[in-house]
Amino acid sequence: MSSSMWCSPMLFQKVVHYEIGIIICAALGLLFVILMPVAGVCFGLCRCCNKCGGEMHQRQKRNGAFLRKCYAVSLLVTCVFVSIGTIYGFLANDHLRTQLLQTRQLADSNLRDLRTLLNETPSQISYVLDQYTTAKEKAFSDLDNIKSLLGGGIHEQLRPKVIPVLDDIKAMAAAIKETRDALLHVNKTLGELKNSTARLSTSLHDVKTNLEQSLSDPTCSAQPEMATCSDVRRSLSQLDDNTNLGQLPSLDKQIDNITNVLQTDLSSLVQEGYKSFNDIPERVQNQTVDMVSDIKSTLNSIGSLIENVKVRISIWDKLTGFSDHIDHIETYIHHRLPTLEEYNAYRWLGGLVACCVLTLIVIFYYLGLLCGWCGYDRNATPTRRGCVSNTGGIFLMVGVGITFLFCWILMIIVVLSFVVGGNVEKLVCEPYQNKRLFQILDTPYLINEKWKYYLSGMVLNKPDVNLTFEQVYSDCQDNKGIYTTLKLGNIHNISEYLNAQDFIKNISGNFENTEVHIDNIVLLGAAGKKNLQDFGSSGVDRIDYGAYLAETAKTPTKVHLLTFADGLEEKANKLPQGSLKRSLASNAQKIRMIYHGQVMPLGSSMTTLHQSVQDLQHKSSGLGAKVHDIISSLDSAQNFIANSISSVIVQESKTYGNMIIGYFQHYLQWVKVSIMEEIAACKPVATALDSAVNVFLCGYIIDPMNLFWFGIGKATIFLLPALIFAVKLAKYYRRMDSEDVYEDVETIPMKNMQKGNISFHRHQTTQNL
Repeated sequence: MSSSMWCSPMLFQKVVHYEIGIIICAALGLLFVILMPVAGVCFGLCRCCNKCGGEMHQRQKRNGAFLRKCYAVSLLVTCVFVSIGTIYGFLANDHLRTQLLQTRQLADSNLRDLRTLLNETPSQISYVLDQYTTAKEKAFSDLDNIKSLLGGGIHEQLRPKVIPVLDDIKAMAAAIKETRDALLHVNKTLGELKNSTARLSTSLHDVKTNLEQSLSDPTCSAQPEMATCSDVRRSLSQLDDNTNLGQLPSLDKQIDNITNVLQTDLSSLVQEGYKSFNDIPERVQNQTVDMVSDIKSTLNSIGSLIENVKVRISIWDKLTGFSDHIDHIETYIHHRLPTLEEYNAYRWLGGLVACCVLTLIVIFYYLGLLCGWCGYDRNATPTRRGCVSNTGGIFLMVGVGITFLFCWILMIIVVLSFVVGGNVEKLVCEPYQNKRLFQILDTPYLINEKWKYYLSGMVLNKPDVNLTFEQVYSDCQDNKGIYTTLKLGNIHNISEYLNAQDFIKNISGNFENTEVHIDNIVLLGAAGKKNLQDFGSSGVDRIDYGAYLAETAKTPTKVHLLTFADGLEEKANKLPQGSLKRSLASNAQKIRMIYHGQVMPLGSSMTTLHQSVQDLQHKSSGLGAKVHDIISSLDSAQNFIANSISSVIVQESKTYGNMIIGYFQHYLQWVKVSIMEEIAACKPVATALDSAVNVFLCGYIIDPMNLFWFGIGKATIFLLPALIFAVKLAKYYRRMDSEDVYEDVETIPMKNMQKGNISFHRHQTTQNL
């Protein structure tokens, strides 16, 4: 495809139309350059022949005053426009010089940023790749802690099923000992109470016998002592013990059964179950030694893969090429910059001269207007005008002469500046800002007829890859990495270089193929289960606790002995003095002694026994069901371990393996993102290009240049009407050699003058300039 077909017809048409406008304007400027000297020569010759206003004679006109004022105002306005254009020229010329003096600082700043990009990129790549060590150390740490991570995970999965059962068995072992202690205490207390009640019964029987003998005293035969004796005799039936503890059976059989149960140390058996279960992490660690070694070897192999990536990635090679270009550019800038600054000084001086010429012309016009305006005398005839007014006219004609001498040179400067500045602004600066320039450069087969995309052919050696200047510039503005920006994946696929799927499969295979055998865990052996069953059938729960509680809830005696003793003593006091009264009082005292010495301790012991029986009843309540539930839970937990532990091991191994693999998958993904999007971020490249085109060319040079030609051109164009007005106005300010003289001008009023009544002749005078 021909390079002439580099743009669309519409774009080509716009460029042609614009260039036609440029050419037309330039042609008009060149015509100005050609015609202005010719017109100046003709004007000068014409004036020398007393033509074109060169004759020092001014005809009198009725509107002469109006024309003079009109020319003066018009010239003043025109000079103001010329002055404004000249000021633009001065400012643009000085701004261009000042901006170009900052070129060295701008170039050094951008080159420094580019060198920073080149110098930091290798260290960035090395840093990213070296972080593999951190990921590997974390994985090694977790592999070394496989006991707590994998073994602990399996242990925690089984814990809810196992620990509650072992805790229940442990509690039951303690309950067995507590039950035996409670039985022994109840049985011992019961024996002691039986002896105490027997002694109490004997003591009461002796007192009762003694009272019966005393009541056989003859005193009881007489009235009213007979009634008192009868009351005492009737109350003797209450003087007896109230318990029947002897009928309560002994607990020796149950105690023997519990003692036999305790011959097996259930607590030790439970601790063995705990130990067997808690040894799971240790057993996992012992059985995975080879697997851990293989995985570590695989991880070291991944490290070798990462090291090879540093060699295979060509970002540094591309940047090295850029470094050579930067060195060349920096050398060129430092070599050419003094020359540029020297030429800039000459250019500034030339621009200053051009502006000074315009300033000089305008000053002459301003001086002419000032002198003419201030020195003009309306009563003076043209041949008698004052020196100041005549000087003003001379200033105006001097300005006219300088205009003819230099304005064509100024127009040459304007045309050259306009052609260069206008074309660069429209064909470079504006297309660069709206990215149309990049679109033109990206036109297929434009720069190289054999390459569809020049940039991809130059960078990737693959001209068919859609790598465009516009895309690269936009990506660099967004500060993307050079790998993504230049599409280096087309020649160096980082995803392929960092493909660790084989290693990951090996690691997963190691976890899947590793067999961890921990299914021979025994929570409680047959001896322990038989021990629980024997405890459940020990008969403790079948004791007649109701009978025990009923007997121990009774009072030791049928009557309260103190009350009985007080009543007996009261009755004795009703009897006359004698042996009967003394006998009754003595027995009342014995009854009190029996109460304090035997009844009160017996009552306290019975209360204690009653509480002990209640506690024993509570502990043994539902003993068989409790034992059955524990054994059922034990069998369930044991079956779960036997049947489900393999799936638990697989699940936890998968979770543990995914955690180890996740370190490297996350690391590799981070490496890909870093290399593709973050490393060698090319923002400095876009900034350097913006600085070269948008700042230096367009901002430092073209914008001031366009302002310069606009100001100077505007001033030069306005010199034409200023020239005409100055020539016209000079006639009204300069002293003439001759003038029109009217006859009878003093006697004939102007309003009465009629054509044919007025005649005039030329009055000659000599004028020295």
